[in-house]
Amino acid sequence: MRAVSLNSLALLLLCTLACVLHLWGGLEKRLERRERDLVPSTARTFRALLAVPAARTASRYFVGARTNATAGGGDENRTLMSESGEPEDGGPATVEPLEDGVFWSRSLESRLPAAFSEDHARAWSLRARAERVLSLEPGCGRTSNQLATFSDGSRACVRYGINAEQVQGETLAYYLARLLGISNVPPLVLAQPRAEQWARVRKRVDGLQWAGRAVVSVTEWIANLSGTVTPTPLRPDGSGLRPSSDFSNQTEAELLELAQWSDLVVFDYLTANFDRLVSNLFSLQWDSRVMERDTSNLLKAPHGALVFIDNEAGLVHGYRVLDMWERYHSSVLRSVCIFRRRTAQRVAALHRYRDVRARLFDLYRDSEPLAAQLGFLSEEHARILQDRVDRVYRHILHCKGKYNQL
Repeated sequence: MRAVSLNSLALLLLCTLACVLHLWGGLEKRLERRERDLVPSTARTFRALLAVPAARTASRYFVGARTNATAGGGDENRTLMSESGEPEDGGPATVEPLEDGVFWSRSLESRLPAAFSEDHARAWSLRARAERVLSLEPGCGRTSNQLATFSDGSRACVRYGINAEQVQGETLAYYLARLLGISNVPPLVLAQPRAEQWARVRKRVDGLQWAGRAVVSVTEWIANLSGTVTPTPLRPDGSGLRPSSDFSNQTEAELLELAQWSDLVVFDYLTANFDRLVSNLFSLQWDSRVMERDTSNLLKAPHGALVFIDNEAGLVHGYRVLDMWERYHSSVLRSVCIFRRRTAQRVAALHRYRDVRARLFDLYRDSEPLAAQLGFLSEEHARILQDRVDRVYRHILHCKGKYNQL
């Protein structure tokens, strides 16, 4: 009997130990899941502060893993193609990175990967306004947005804003990029889904409950893009992009990416777009590793061109909430003292003639048939844009005065 009792006790202890191990293993798995969930939770918290119902991700550019080249397409159908071949990505770059104090060198700029040329944007816009829309499906962020397939097989992201200022901001940001000579923003046209071009998807449009006379933005859909993290110099603990920085160990590919980042910083400051690098800075207060993850609304093509997507937070909405975000915008701008020469020249011209509103309006009106339906910047917002152009110009002058003797 005593032996039986001892055996029973041993069996009981083994069962108890097995249960403890099982519970501990389950707890570890739940803790791992909790750690993985922290990132989307942070994103949701930030989106809640912005009153945006759903976080947008880069995955909408990968639906179907298709390219945008049409059958038998010629040069006008190729997008994001490098004009000078793939950048060298081995050892340190052999090209001189800087010249004239605060500018990326002409030699380096000649190697920049082509993004969306004027000719490509023009050809794509003509097709996007002419080809029939065959289908709409989820795949471009919020459920109110859709991924459209045209009759020529190409695709586009259709964005229906929570309010009109989001579509307006997205559209005017695109034309401001063109005005500045920044080619990293995908081509965009406006459309009214009640037009004959959209007849095949009328039931789908009705089901989406878009307003009857709504104006939506249609942007080129690009395949095979990936996320990209903020480069070390532009992080809060980095040294910034300055002529005094040590670029001796940078590869050519890294330098080419930094040159595009300098354009991005200027562009986002002018538009007061808080939903990219600035949002990461804001999120640092509860997420210390946010800078180690992909930057919001910024993607990269295989050959190195950066793609500035989802610019709806800029200009109209960005100006309306400027007081909340301005210290972050200013901090990012101060971290950069190296610029693309053409961008600096365009800024200088807009400052000198103080006509950014007129030039932007003329380009927008002459390029977009639905410009009158969507509207333009208010007088107040136009004044803010001109003021920000002037501030960028003064910042470039400050950098030149500080570093031109190096």
